[in-house]
Amino acid sequence: MKKIIITGGAGFIGSHVVRRFVKKYPNYLIVNVDALTYAGNLENLSDIEDEANYVFEKADITNAEQLNVIFDKYGVTDVIHLAAESHVDRSITNPLDFVYTNIIGTVNLLEVAKNKWKDDYSAHLFYHVSTDEVYGALGSEGLFTEETRYDPHSPYSASKASSDHFVRAYQDTYGINVLVSNCSNNYGPYHFPEKLIPLMINNIINNKPLPVYGDGKYTRDWLFVKDHAVAIDLIFHDGKIGDTYNIGGFNEWKNIDLVHLLCEQVDEKFGRPSGTSKQLITFVKDRPGHDRRYAIDAGKINRELGWQPSVTFEQGLSETIDWFLANKTWLENVTSGAYASYYDNQYSNS
Repeated sequence: MKKIIITGGAGFIGSHVVRRFVKKYPNYLIVNVDALTYAGNLENLSDIEDEANYVFEKADITNAEQLNVIFDKYGVTDVIHLAAESHVDRSITNPLDFVYTNIIGTVNLLEVAKNKWKDDYSAHLFYHVSTDEVYGALGSEGLFTEETRYDPHSPYSASKASSDHFVRAYQDTYGINVLVSNCSNNYGPYHFPEKLIPLMINNIINNKPLPVYGDGKYTRDWLFVKDHAVAIDLIFHDGKIGDTYNIGGFNEWKNIDLVHLLCEQVDEKFGRPSGTSKQLITFVKDRPGHDRRYAIDAGKINRELGWQPSVTFEQGLSETIDWFLANKTWLENVTSGAYASYYDNQYSNS
């Protein structure tokens, strides 16, 4: 019986991965380890919280002793590591938070796994989920591949790049079985509204300005979170040990074009005249070190594991909007309190 720790399982991507594993693999024990900081929310998992093969442990990966206790308590066989500080804007304001969680936290997990699994590393797996931002920025052409040189530009991406290197070093030095995946921008249900798509949906709902950085022509590849969970499932079970897999949505969009599409879809769902929400668009001062373009070549995972996106961006965006409109209480709960002051500070033009 596999007994898998999924770190950050109450967060956006993590909750989708936890749900998939709990429902699909009833013979696995899924241990959700999350510190429940601002973006961790057990409401994300209310539909599976009573399942027999699911348990939650509130713990901080920067606390090695807590991790030791959990490994011993459940006899952990594998780790899927998603817990991370993940927002570039926050990393610019508080870089040390990203050092502690993304680097120290990852090394703590690796150390505990190394010590607990030392009798037979071949029977265990440490799967580390990372980001395309470790590769830096692209020009107008080209795609990130698994062989692209690392070139992080923000405290966030630098911390994730460091954690990636530590994971690979623990395989090379100690013989732990590892896998790494680097994904593009995720979107979908349960997304905390500091990121672009849920932020815009929330603001349209509340008739607030839609803040767009700089000229709005920054380009990103967008991956539907449910498709990402499927990819993680495939990599965990069938990925080649020691390899890296890039996961992208084959969906490049300039930010301003994405916001226009989102406005059109929300106006249609609300029965508003076309163009109503676009009037809320407000250009704000750019953030420091803003990478111009990211785009992933997901050909390897398609060729080797048969993965591909299940929806077009327009379909996934429509489903996402529908979810937020149907879950306004969830949205109100996560945007109360400290989020309000963070928002005001982040998108001020002063």
